[in-house]
Amino acid sequence: MQLSEIDDPRDERLADYRDLTDVALRRVREPREGLYIAESAKVIARALAAGHRPRSILVQRTWIDDIAPLVAEIPEVEVFVVSPAVAEALTGYAVHRGALAAMHRPALRSVAETVAGARTVVVLEDIVDHTNVGAVFRNAAGLGADAVLVSPRCADPLYRRSVRVSMGTVFQVPWTRLVDPRSSAAELAAAGFHVAALALSDDAVTLEDFARERPDRVALLLGGEGHGLSRRSLADARSVVTIPMSGGVDSLNVAAASAVALWALTRGVK
Repeated sequence: MQLSEIDDPRDERLADYRDLTDVALRRVREPREGLYIAESAKVIARALAAGHRPRSILVQRTWIDDIAPLVAEIPEVEVFVVSPAVAEALTGYAVHRGALAAMHRPALRSVAETVAGARTVVVLEDIVDHTNVGAVFRNAAGLGADAVLVSPRCADPLYRRSVRVSMGTVFQVPWTRLVDPRSSAAELAAAGFHVAALALSDDAVTLEDFARERPDRVALLLGGEGHGLSRRSLADARSVVTIPMSGGVDSLNVAAASAVALWALTRGVK
């Protein structure tokens, strides 16, 4: 661990942390440059436990004692120590959690490798809200999903907000990005998965009925916040499953729906 005190937010050594609130910039820059940002000592610890490597760490002086034990045996990592004012000027927001880490982005696995041995897989189609993506990963980890697949247009699971909302569980649930979502249903079916679309449909079966007789391997498709699943995904699914609603409400937020569905599929209805 190499400690360096920096008092100028324009210092080029801090470039990885600049303009973190510019979503459009960061979602292009981070994958292109092979990095992602982990925020807070707890999330950084989970990233390190998953075998991810830090490029550097940005920490406020009062948080050094929380970070030092995590990287004490990584001699090459640079730890930049800054004041709260410098951190805010650099990132664009008040860094209340005290520490950020620029991490090397791990290589994506193949779909086959990601779902090998899995019984319950979540497939996210074009979910663009990073908060929802992070919440789905937390649900997947807590409720027993074995893997997550995301479409090319889905928000980045390793974007700072996704990671934070997931509480770092994005590091423990195997996941990868689909190259061609048009062939994903066929690929999953060929691997022995029953592809089930969570959607509203006149011919849908209720979640309770589907969970009661659940197939051994299930791939649960979840669609974007506005338009839901594409027509192709609905047509390619073997089953369409719905969560019965009341009170004039037709559906739940996608993250909430994932929690209900995963509970039923992994431990709820028998």
